[in-house]
Amino acid sequence: MPTTATPAALRDYVRRHGSDFLADPNITSIGIGHKVVDGRRTDVVCVQFTVAAKVPPEQVEALGSALIPGSVVVESVEVPTDVLERTYAPSYVVVPEAAPDARRTRIDPVVPGVSVAGVGESAGTLGCIVWDTDTGAPHVLSNWHVLQGPGGSIGDEVVQPGPYDDNRAGRNRLGVVTRSYLGIAGDAAIATIEERGFDPAVLELGVAPTELGDPELGDPVVKSGRTTGVTHGRVSRVDVIVRLDYGSAGSHRIGCFEISPDPGRPPEGGELSDGGDSGSAWLFKAGNGRPTRVLAGLHFAGETDGRASEEHALACLPRSVFDKLGITLSAETAAQAAAAAAGTGYDEEFLGTPVAVPSLVPDLAADAVEVDGDPVVPYTHFSLTMSTSRRLARWVAWNVDGTSMRRLERSDDFRLDPRVPADAQVGEELYADNRLDRGHLARRADLTWGTAAEAARANTDSFFFTNIAPQIDAFNQAKRNGVWGRLEDALYEAATVDRLRISVFGGPVLRDDDLVYRDVQVPREYWKVIAWEEDGALTARAFLLTQDLDPLETIDLGDLETYQVPLSVVTERTGVVLDPALVEGTGVEAVEARVVTREEDIAW
Repeated sequence: MPTTATPAALRDYVRRHGSDFLADPNITSIGIGHKVVDGRRTDVVCVQFTVAAKVPPEQVEALGSALIPGSVVVESVEVPTDVLERTYAPSYVVVPEAAPDARRTRIDPVVPGVSVAGVGESAGTLGCIVWDTDTGAPHVLSNWHVLQGPGGSIGDEVVQPGPYDDNRAGRNRLGVVTRSYLGIAGDAAIATIEERGFDPAVLELGVAPTELGDPELGDPVVKSGRTTGVTHGRVSRVDVIVRLDYGSAGSHRIGCFEISPDPGRPPEGGELSDGGDSGSAWLFKAGNGRPTRVLAGLHFAGETDGRASEEHALACLPRSVFDKLGITLSAETAAQAAAAAAGTGYDEEFLGTPVAVPSLVPDLAADAVEVDGDPVVPYTHFSLTMSTSRRLARWVAWNVDGTSMRRLERSDDFRLDPRVPADAQVGEELYADNRLDRGHLARRADLTWGTAAEAARANTDSFFFTNIAPQIDAFNQAKRNGVWGRLEDALYEAATVDRLRISVFGGPVLRDDDLVYRDVQVPREYWKVIAWEEDGALTARAFLLTQDLDPLETIDLGDLETYQVPLSVVTERTGVVLDPALVEGTGVEAVEARVVTREEDIAW
């Protein structure tokens, strides 16, 4: 039997049980640290709790709390616990009065360590200069509660310095919030740099972070903040989950690590951090005491009550923040990522068995729109082929990674793809003042996976009119909420999908007798094929959905029926030729045509 639990096991314990402990109103955080005995830190690693009020056991119940166990079992090892009295709060509502200095005035170029905030917020700190892997553009990084806040939203203006330091918003405009996150991965946001130059070297530290690090107990760190300037600390707890009150935005649990003052470099005035320091970048220090180029974390909260013998600060883990926001510390890396990710399209190697994009029968191939000599037009996570005559997609192929899905707000920014001739796309003119919906062919929710940048790019790409087909509103609603709209979800629920990866193919059935409306023939049928691997074997299933449009002005919408059909039916009705690997993957028993009214009716 092991005598000590591994760091990974301790981390996993906190992640699995942290939320349960934080449901206790008196517990403010849980993490891994060194046990404190009689006010002195020992070498014993423990599961460490902080509480708003530390009272004798007989008074715990009166607080509406429960006793914290003296030890917990991790990997069959009894690990001691520790209870310290601490509370934390994000510092963004009120910041202390102080004489103006260089950190609190408008500067050009902007540098990390100076005052910044959303136009509706107070004042925080510009943490570091980062680059968006989606666009390659430079941004400033700080906290969500600094750049956006409870009353803000994406697209809001950001000013430097923050309004508390100088309320001339028009003069001080820096850019706008483009991405933000508040949750277990951190408290962070980025904003564009539109009205200034920039220098990534941190004020008074003289270095620009170029790498991300993982903090460990005892690591020396340093930060440069708007209020307390340069302060030095040591990592005192890791794998921490803290519960913070964000006012009107509610209570949130944030994953982080804790920092205590460095005994060899105590902060002037005794404050490791103070109001307005939120967003500061903590950098690791080298053996000679100088700051390195390795980012340790993003400061977002400090202690509030002053009852403890030491000051303590909390910082977000940089890897979590950078992944959520889709950013990097390297302009070159961002440019390469943006270039590599732009239009990579459907991945034929996404499943274990290669599955190529569809092709068209010879009679239809000549009707395909070509972009740079290729009929296959790539987007983020999907590709398609357009029909010149019908101005709609013949087929769309897309990949779905169920392990990294992200929920993003709809942009509803429907627009023509500039790569495709405008006269080969059906645009906004078809949808004005009628009951036609702009229906997604590749389902938007299927595409928003991967890194934050990938998901955001896919979300945006899904609204190109090339991925849209006209659908009567009642049909589109049924499509979203009925069996048809849940085919992918139903598969995940009914089958064991290898790596939770599926590839989907679909589009409209472009019939010669489709109704003409505003010079556009409106499809009355749609098709979809879903492919996946189960125990290493490729499987595919095909579906058909019909609608009745007769006539458009006085709609008599008939029954909307979903059919499960053999794959051969797709080619017969559409002229779209599927990869033979899919046909071979339909299984030994042929799937006969059947009406599907419930998910249970599907023969997976």
